[in-house]
Amino acid sequence: MPPVKGDGMRGLAVFISDIRNCKSREAEMKRINKELANIRSKFKGDKTLDGYQKKKYVCKLLFIFLLGHDIDFGQMEAVNLLSSNKYTEKQIGYLFISVLISEESDLIKLIMQAIKNDLNSRNPVYICLALQCISNIGSKEMAEYLGSDIPRLLVSGDTIDSVKQSAALCLLRLYRTNPEVLPSGEWTSRIIHLLNDQHLGVVTAANSLIDALVKKSPEEYKACVPLAVSRLSRIVSSTYTDLQDYTYYFVPAPWLCVKLLRLLQNYPPPDDPSVRSRLNECLETILNKAQEPPKSKKVQHSNAKNAVLFEAISLIIHLDIEPNLLVRGCNQLGQFLSHRETNLRYLALESMCLLATSEFSHDAVKKHQETVVNALKNERDVSVRQRAVDLLYAVCDRSNAEEIVAEMLNYLETADYSIREEMVLKVAILAEKYAVDYTWYVDVILNLIRIAGDYVSEEVWYRVIQIVVNREDVQGYAAKTVFEALQAPACHENMVKVGGYILGEFGNLIAGDPRSSPIVQFQLLHSKYHLCSPGTRSLLLSTYVKYINLFPEIKSQLQETLYSDTNLRSSDVEIQQRAVEYLKLSSVASPDVLATVLEEMPHFPERESSILAKLKKKKPNLEEAATVRESRHGTMPPMQIQTPVGGAVSDDLLNLGSSPTSPQAPAMTNGSAPDSLLDIFGSHASTMANMVSNGVVPGTFATADNFDKLVTKNSGVLFENDLIQLGIRCEYHGSQGRITLFYGNKTSTALQAFLPELPNHAALAGKLTMEMQPIDSFVASGAQVQQTISVTCITDFDHVPRLHLQLVYSGAQQRVEIRLPITLNKFVLGVEMDSNTFFGRWKNLGNPGQEAQKIFKAKYAMDTELAKQKLLGFGISLLERVDPNPDNFCGAGIIQTVSMQIGVLYRFEPNKQAQMYRLTVRASKDTAAQRICELMEEQF
Repeated sequence: MPPVKGDGMRGLAVFISDIRNCKSREAEMKRINKELANIRSKFKGDKTLDGYQKKKYVCKLLFIFLLGHDIDFGQMEAVNLLSSNKYTEKQIGYLFISVLISEESDLIKLIMQAIKNDLNSRNPVYICLALQCISNIGSKEMAEYLGSDIPRLLVSGDTIDSVKQSAALCLLRLYRTNPEVLPSGEWTSRIIHLLNDQHLGVVTAANSLIDALVKKSPEEYKACVPLAVSRLSRIVSSTYTDLQDYTYYFVPAPWLCVKLLRLLQNYPPPDDPSVRSRLNECLETILNKAQEPPKSKKVQHSNAKNAVLFEAISLIIHLDIEPNLLVRGCNQLGQFLSHRETNLRYLALESMCLLATSEFSHDAVKKHQETVVNALKNERDVSVRQRAVDLLYAVCDRSNAEEIVAEMLNYLETADYSIREEMVLKVAILAEKYAVDYTWYVDVILNLIRIAGDYVSEEVWYRVIQIVVNREDVQGYAAKTVFEALQAPACHENMVKVGGYILGEFGNLIAGDPRSSPIVQFQLLHSKYHLCSPGTRSLLLSTYVKYINLFPEIKSQLQETLYSDTNLRSSDVEIQQRAVEYLKLSSVASPDVLATVLEEMPHFPERESSILAKLKKKKPNLEEAATVRESRHGTMPPMQIQTPVGGAVSDDLLNLGSSPTSPQAPAMTNGSAPDSLLDIFGSHASTMANMVSNGVVPGTFATADNFDKLVTKNSGVLFENDLIQLGIRCEYHGSQGRITLFYGNKTSTALQAFLPELPNHAALAGKLTMEMQPIDSFVASGAQVQQTISVTCITDFDHVPRLHLQLVYSGAQQRVEIRLPITLNKFVLGVEMDSNTFFGRWKNLGNPGQEAQKIFKAKYAMDTELAKQKLLGFGISLLERVDPNPDNFCGAGIIQTVSMQIGVLYRFEPNKQAQMYRLTVRASKDTAAQRICELMEEQF
């Protein structure tokens, strides 16, 4: 409010001047105490004080309080000022109360009554003062007493804009204190429609309120999405002259734009095609404006412009449906990686970490790998370097893993101490996840220990031991490499731990070389013994007793070491106990007993990597994003140790994924060349068995149908010919499914009369329901359109739904029929059980009709790892070590339908000599057993 002329308080000005002129703390206290005594006497003795005098003295008390002195009187006089009809007196009363009165004060009830009176007045200035006071105090009691008045002010047609703004922000403050202040459903529609208000200040305040409400009740407020898109569209399409009152350095309403973009991040992509199209146009406009030359050289202009840009990119990442926007956003961020402004470099790296999780923009982010590596080497700000490490971790895949791991290892030698532990975890995870050669993995971990041994946690060296123990083909190399590493003059204790364990288990594999003979191994390890902690010494004692079993020729030297006073009389109880027990064991036990007790460690059981679990605690958001990307790509993120069957080696050497990498849905952008629409399966030669021509242009287009492959995968290219490419991405939960189809136009001309249909199938009636979202009938050249199908499994079914696709190309009509990979196994939930439970249930399902069995010739090469991957992709849990025959496979699951849950078990018995399989499926419903058996047979 503007100051009122002639209302200056001369006494207050003199008092403030006196305080400023005080030369010492004592002089200031003396002047304050004198003034407090004067004010106290005036309040107590003079009953005829007018409003001006009360206001002046209350202002002095407020000033004294702000100087840091306690005030224990004057509150009642301030409350009395609330009843004044003069704005300046009422303003000082509210100011004093907002600063000095707490929500536990005894005066709060008097204050609330005065506030309620002002809320019901017709003076908008008084109403705003009351709302600001409520916001400052914001107690729960105040929310309960005044909660019904504020929403009424907010949505009333008689309320002026400034009051609506204050009411929206006041209601937001009370809602955070007491969410019950706004009853569900009572004001929803009217609050949402404030986004259409003509006054942008009201829209900005209402947006903040709606954003808070949406986080608690997203479904109730989902109608705000089209209104937010509409308002955003009007702002971004306007020029800075259209919204002069809300233009900040040539950027129209930047704060409101940011708030609207954040509001939309609470919801998935809009289902309405028109709303989605309009939102995409808004985002494209923001990206286009970011490329325009700046209209001002001032930093405020670039800050406002970039704030809107970064929030728009965050929304693009959240929606994750438009490849064109994702790639453009990535390219825009790439320009900031070399910007002179540190904050922009930081934000660009942070946003690109999220972009790297999208299947559409992952490759685009990889193009900036070299720039990110340079930032890692040359950046001065440690926080920017840390974001660069995060981005390298997010962008890493099998194609660039070795290069990225090497760069991170190089940087680790000079990295800041604050980020070394996190970098060690990331290097260890990447080396394990993307290893194509065990020897490379071992080299990386040992280098990691050598470079940053102090920051290598127990989880890291535990993990490398688990991998080496479970992989016979790497054990000899690991023993040789760790032996060489231990020969360094300065050797970290973690290296001694790894060396002690591995040499104790597999030192015999390198004992034939005179340079690493048993006595040389023992002497090398024992040279580190006295430099280690008691825990490591205990481990080395276990290594020594293992050597007694492996190398009887040096038994006497080993027993002499165990017998030494430093071990038998050690102050550490663990060392002393081990030395006594190991010495007695080696002296009393026969060679056979010794060999049994000290035999090689068995394979570790399958488990999730403890390294990954530790990193998730440190960076939960980053790991969650990485998991999202991997699930979209069809890989399984948990890193697991599995015992190799028959020593077979697959492409996934460390078995980090339980299924092969599924192909991505096609990422097609407007204006892209048809050549970019590659068949990622590489199976152009296969012919689609169900393509039906309408006779206009029969048999002129080569086709590729990947239905069989997608029975065990949830994403990939389903169908492709010279005209279109059809990608698919499936998500299933219980009896529900959501299928997303991606239609890509591979031609240089537009496809017209584009009409996908789901014909009614009598065999699926009452068993499977499907609802298809309509799409535009026009597909531009090189463009991609997306369509969603909702699926519900009522009961088990044995027919495959089909998609009829009609289109007009170059004046000729085309029609194709495509099988959709919606099969019964997609609704299976895997179940884990032990051997006794499995065969007990197997026996219970032995009634006639509950079993289906097929004996058939293998169609493909009988590869154990490939078979395991297919079975895992089928959805039914693969049960390890259940069947007495280790070459056989067993599985268990539950088919989840609306009408019932159907238990299903299988035994899969390969006979490699005869190149035959025997498959037996048992289920609680006969038709389900038969269908699952047929589907599984087709895969082998």
